[in-house]
Amino acid sequence: ILAQAARIPSTHFSLPPHFSLESKATMSALNFAGTLSGHRGWVTAVTGTYEQSNLVVSSSRDKTLMIWELTPDAEEVGYARKALTGHGQAVSSVVLSSDGQFALSGSWDKTMRLWDLNTGATVRTFNKHTSDVNCVAFSGDNRQIVSGSRDKTLRLWNTLAECKYTISEDSHTDWISSVVFSPSAKNPLIVSSGWDKLVKVWNLNTCKLRTNLVGHTGVVYTTTVSPDGSLCSSGGKDGVAMLWDVNDGKHLYSLDAGGTINALAFSPKNYWLVAATDVSIKVWDLENKEVLDELTTQNPPKNGIPWCVSLCWSADGNTLFAGCTDGNVYVYQIGES
Repeated sequence: ILAQAARIPSTHFSLPPHFSLESKATMSALNFAGTLSGHRGWVTAVTGTYEQSNLVVSSSRDKTLMIWELTPDAEEVGYARKALTGHGQAVSSVVLSSDGQFALSGSWDKTMRLWDLNTGATVRTFNKHTSDVNCVAFSGDNRQIVSGSRDKTLRLWNTLAECKYTISEDSHTDWISSVVFSPSAKNPLIVSSGWDKLVKVWNLNTCKLRTNLVGHTGVVYTTTVSPDGSLCSSGGKDGVAMLWDVNDGKHLYSLDAGGTINALAFSPKNYWLVAATDVSIKVWDLENKEVLDELTTQNPPKNGIPWCVSLCWSADGNTLFAGCTDGNVYVYQIGES
């Protein structure tokens, strides 16, 4: 059974036509391209969008968000275009609307904010959570918003900052750490994770629990869904990246990261999963479940503080952004290894 589970059906997360298995020997690895410097605290999230490929937004414990303009042809990889201020405490997460016009942030000040990226102004403030907001997400059509909090609830909102539903039935019994919408339009799902060691899959239409994904032995910090909506990966304190079939709720296989996993991201281009651990960034080739590359820092943090805590791929899958505890966003590009 395990051997069968380890072979994902070919209908899942199909490989792009340009991706050939024969090219493994010269397979692209990630090369350091530069640094986006400007934050004065942990970079808790980095996000981009297909529509505005020269734009990246990051959130930080320094209470700000930063809009970065990428300059691929210049000496520097990019520069800080604008700082967004208004949150009273650390900003824990940020996502962009698909058109790249708006950013949505969640903060330890118990609020969320919708920002107009052209003006830098707060358009809406979301007030209902009774504790830190740890995670936020936009639905694919940008019409729905979901948030997760230390108050153990998931809340569903519209873009007018009206709370439409609070998921408390079957909800997490501890702090909620991450939440994502599945990109699949025909099967609208929400995936959440928490300190209760569970990953939960919710039906977006009914807001009812669909499946508990059980298997982690420690706090789950992060979840991510593959670009086609078929796979989910989760990771956290137990140092294991678990891969699941989202629709069946089945555990497919696990990958050992060797330490706490702070962030996970599927590549939109290759059949890869990237994990940020306390000491490195691991790139797995999911076809053969081997580590393709491992990125490390020459200046690791002291006293057990993690290094990389957030990850984001560019929409074309050629650039990886890594948000770190030193306030920097490190930029890596695919190149021949």
